[in-house]
Amino acid sequence: LPVHVWVDETRPRNQGASLTAWELSRHGVPHALIADNAGGILQHGQVDIVIVGADRVTRRGDAANKIGTYLKALAAHDNGVPFYVALPSSTFDFSLDDGVAEIPIEERGAAEVRIMSGKRPRSVLDVQICPDETPARNWAFDVTPNRLITGLISERGVCQATQEASPPCIPSPQERHAMTAE
Repeated sequence: LPVHVWVDETRPRNQGASLTAWELSRHGVPHALIADNAGGILQHGQVDIVIVGADRVTRRGDAANKIGTYLKALAAHDNGVPFYVALPSSTFDFSLDDGVAEIPIEERGAAEVRIMSGKRPRSVLDVQICPDETPARNWAFDVTPNRLITGLISERGVCQATQEASPPCIPSPQERHAMTAE
């Protein structure tokens, strides 16, 4: 299948610009880097499917991922674009039901938002991008409710993002016990 990947910057740490783009380049996958907030415009006929990762998925299928994922899910939902979450099955957290209410959201240092790093020919330069007196907030993750997720993709297969959709991608009770014991 011909594939083209739109890579979000993934601010404030720019993992999309630095890591995702690098990986795609190394594997010869056609891609283009876009500003994080440009993702919504691509929903108008330029995106066939959205696939994101996850750091944690609840029993009922809510997914915590990098900040901005929820907004991509809303844009996809509003434009009828399928929205999938790719994860290893070990990412399921069976102790949690409601991701929005129960997953704690890490807040990182404000400097990540206030200061940008850029590459020069032989060095990396850090530049402050806002006035000295401007404070910043820096939430690392947000939670996408299962109602916005078309499906969950794991090494076990694809399933709906619901508690009832046990097979194929949700580990058995015995496997869950082994995961929590590790």
